[in-house]
Amino acid sequence: MIGIRGATTIETDTEEEIVTNTKELLEEIIKANNLDRDKLTAMFFTCTRDIASAYPAKAARQIGFTDIPLMCFQEMHVEGSLKKCIRLCVFYTGEMQKKDVRHIYLKDAKQLRPDLVHF
Repeated sequence: MIGIRGATTIETDTEEEIVTNTKELLEEIIKANNLDRDKLTAMFFTCTRDIASAYPAKAARQIGFTDIPLMCFQEMHVEGSLKKCIRLCVFYTGEMQKKDVRHIYLKDAKQLRPDLVHF
C-alpha cells in the first residue's frame, strides 16, 4: 500500500469552496499518478481549525468514492501555520513504487512542501 499526500487552500470558509477545491486536489492526485480508481482503498482528510462549513470528504463522495472509508479530522493547530488548509492522504494498493509517487500541493499549500511541488 502506498500513501499519496496532497494539500490545498481555500479563500473563504464556504461549503462550495471546500468541495470545489477538494475535488480539484483529489482529481489532480489521481491524474498525476495515473491511479486506477478501483485500487484506492481509503482517504484521510484534515482541515485547519478555520474550516468548518463542510467535510472535505463530501467532494470525494460526489465524484464517486462511496465504497471506501473517508475520514475527516481537524489538523493540529500550530501558531503561525498555514490558514484555511485542507490536507489529504490517499491510500492506494496498485502497482506503484514510492519513488514514483507525485504528491500534489496546490495554491498556498505549495509552501508546505516546496521540495515535492512538480508543477
